[in-house]
Amino acid sequence: MPQNSFSLSLFPRIEFGSGRIDCLPEKIHCYGQRVLLITGQHSFYQSSRWDQLIEKLEEKQIQWFHICISGEPSPEFVDTAVKKFLPHKVQCVVAIGGGSALDSGKAISGLLSSGHSVMDYLEGVGAGKQYSGPAIPFIAVPTTAGTGSEATKNSVLSQIGEHGFKKSFRDEQLVPQYAIIDSDLLQSCPKPLIAANGLDALTQLMESYLSTRANPFTDALALSGIEAVRDSLLRWYLADEQSDPQQISQDQSNMAYAALMSGITLAQVGLGSVHGLASPLGAFFPIPHGLACGTVLAEATRINITAMLKREPKNTGLIRYAHIGRLLCNNAQFDDTKAREQLLELLSQWSKTMALESLSAYGVTEADIDRLVSNISPSSMQTNPIILTQAEKEQLVRNNL
Repeated sequence: MPQNSFSLSLFPRIEFGSGRIDCLPEKIHCYGQRVLLITGQHSFYQSSRWDQLIEKLEEKQIQWFHICISGEPSPEFVDTAVKKFLPHKVQCVVAIGGGSALDSGKAISGLLSSGHSVMDYLEGVGAGKQYSGPAIPFIAVPTTAGTGSEATKNSVLSQIGEHGFKKSFRDEQLVPQYAIIDSDLLQSCPKPLIAANGLDALTQLMESYLSTRANPFTDALALSGIEAVRDSLLRWYLADEQSDPQQISQDQSNMAYAALMSGITLAQVGLGSVHGLASPLGAFFPIPHGLACGTVLAEATRINITAMLKREPKNTGLIRYAHIGRLLCNNAQFDDTKAREQLLELLSQWSKTMALESLSAYGVTEADIDRLVSNISPSSMQTNPIILTQAEKEQLVRNNL
């Protein structure tokens, strides 16, 4: 069947599966004898896996340096790290952790050759310089299942506060050389992180499938990821000490796969209204990105569907929302109207089951609506299936307070 034309951007070489962390020392060794390791402050760094990694690096006589990231990465954090490690002539950067560690690793790897400030290149708030590289080889090892940062070219950095921002340092040279996805590393994920990251991945998969730039390649990956979320997110979240360890392991693998697919697809075709609002929310308030997406997802879905039914009833996004509804609800017999209704019901129910808090819990009030909406980047909404009005964007915030 003939297809419309499309293009694909670069994504990493991928090592996926239980135990794949064991190949990391050899991958590092391919790039040289000096590596910078970036981790979070807990999880991997305080586990026996850290000691095992260091032992293997030292067996290969690889000199290692280490830095921890806590919270969302800031331009200041990146610049401080670059200044500190520039003299050490690092030959490879490895980030092991959640999205914050991976985004930090991308930015640092991109600047360790030149020593430049990330503010030279940060979109919208930086000096507007063109990045020319070169970037030091970067390996991404996610320990959470949600952001998909291991498969993208952008490093998202934040400055939180009244004059805050959440912007990207973006270039194909920042794409990891390798993404090592080992579902065993997800074993220590707490329930709030499972929920936030899992719904972030689902949001990215849905918005990729609904994107006005979607193509057969990204559709196939997005739908397979949505199916993995359907089968495993809620069951993994609800698992306890009585649950089957093999089932938990399979659910972790499914969600690692879903997150990876979400990263690949968002990098190819863009996102939509949920991420458009999540950016200013994360800039002005201390709300983690995944929680912002998960909190907003059900209402954004409702507003998009309502807007299309009212103004663009022939919009193919309505058909795609129905297909997502049948897939997530696991019922191929639903007609389009029923599928969309059940999709909204399921998303709302998941939010309640996984105890997502409203935006007001993070300090967002009615008085903040205008500022949030006015700071939604037009580019972040470009691939939403319908252009939302000012009133609809305001409603998206108001109905989540």
